[in-house]
Amino acid sequence: MVLPVSPEVDRLTRRMRSPDFEDWKRKVKSVAGCTRPVHLSGRWAIQDTHSGAELAARSGQIMTPCGNRRESVCPACSDRYAADAFHLLRAGLSGGSKGVPDTVAEAPRVFVTLTAPSFGAVHNRRVSPTTGKTMPCACGSFHHEHDPARGQPIEPDSYDYLGHVLWQAHVGPLWNRFTTYLKRHLARAAGIGSREFGHHARVSYAKVAEYQRRGVIHLHAVLRLDGPAGPTDTPPAWATTELLTETIQTAARAVSVTAPEVEGQRRVLTWGEQLDVRPIRAANASQLENERGEITEDRLSSYVAKYATKGTSTSEAIDKPIRSQGHLDLLAINPHHRRIIQTAWNLGAPVACPDCHPNHPHAGDGCPCHSRTGSCPTCHGGGQVARTTREHYLRPDTALEVDPLDALKTRRWAHMLGFRGHFLSKSKHYSTTFTQIRADRRQYRHDSVLDELGVTDDQITVINHWDMVSVGHDSPEETELAEAIAHRIRLDRQQRYEHEKRRN
Repeated sequence: MVLPVSPEVDRLTRRMRSPDFEDWKRKVKSVAGCTRPVHLSGRWAIQDTHSGAELAARSGQIMTPCGNRRESVCPACSDRYAADAFHLLRAGLSGGSKGVPDTVAEAPRVFVTLTAPSFGAVHNRRVSPTTGKTMPCACGSFHHEHDPARGQPIEPDSYDYLGHVLWQAHVGPLWNRFTTYLKRHLARAAGIGSREFGHHARVSYAKVAEYQRRGVIHLHAVLRLDGPAGPTDTPPAWATTELLTETIQTAARAVSVTAPEVEGQRRVLTWGEQLDVRPIRAANASQLENERGEITEDRLSSYVAKYATKGTSTSEAIDKPIRSQGHLDLLAINPHHRRIIQTAWNLGAPVACPDCHPNHPHAGDGCPCHSRTGSCPTCHGGGQVARTTREHYLRPDTALEVDPLDALKTRRWAHMLGFRGHFLSKSKHYSTTFTQIRADRRQYRHDSVLDELGVTDDQITVINHWDMVSVGHDSPEETELAEAIAHRIRLDRQQRYEHEKRRN
């Protein structure tokens, strides 16, 4: 079959036929196909400490991975992040690695999904749990799996966008309060005081945030009951999976956070009605979930790590903070996400300066404040200030250090649809850290080089100096070819994994 020649193919072919292509390809493979590599220029060398002889060296320009966790930005680096997340989660589930004893597999463990409440009906694709057939949406239509209308409000004008943004901004406080309530409920069930709980047991967790199509966060978490010293300590006799499950359900229902006052209303924020709590058993099955609804360790670690690499959705993600209204207006996003971002942007807007605008709002370029003699000492001629500045000016003796709405920093996090937290986080004693995993990888590579040279650390001096030259590839053609290289590396890795799995 002869394929027609297109300008796109010619464009890539010209780059592939260029004299420096093989050298460029070698560098891209060294960063696993990173689409936004950091170009460095400098020198690395290993010298014999006693003789000064150079045992190994590299100089010139090199590439290093960008390290972005989002698949929409860099598939190659998101794969590495997901692999690190898998090992972090797996160590806390099964133990036997990363400094976590294998006895944690015997501790009470559950997989929890905490959801967001409803802020208005959205288009969805429901499937009957009994027949498996697709059910009509509330709008009366049947939506296919990839219908862009899914997740969009049925009635946008009645959708509670303000409540949506405020809830997103308080997911972190809701989670913190949930863990506090959980410890209290566990202490009450065990017949001990809340302040004594830390002397008897410890709740360890790892959680990941997942964006839904409607633009809200769901939290997936692994919770484990340890002894007071953490994973190396045996849990108390009363610590069971059944007790942990029951107290999670009661604690989640009891949690609430009051949002700052907006438009004369203070909203009480809670978790959604849907709450899923499932026990975790040892990794000896081939499915994520067995017939009893239990979760296996290997599949769970991969499942949770996958969400840590996603953006605001699988098809569109805003990866940088929004700088201005003009920036927001130019975003190529769906109308629902645009209104969420606009609401967050407006919520964090500055207010009229109380010094030069005591009785009227700021009117932009035509505002009378610009004709004032001398610059305003409060707003410095800008006409607007943060809410915190206004409150300190009007009520210097009673104003809070930071206004509650300013503390939410909704403009800074508008590109995240108001969510201010980390996508993957864990408690101190759950398992290892990303920093340690990456340090171990660097140490492994360092030791491999020394083994090849036949020397030890006390015999050498390492010279390592690099300066940044640029970020990213030089052309769209190079970015596209790097994506293809990353895809090939991913397929090869999957094939090796499947081959090793069949052999074992």
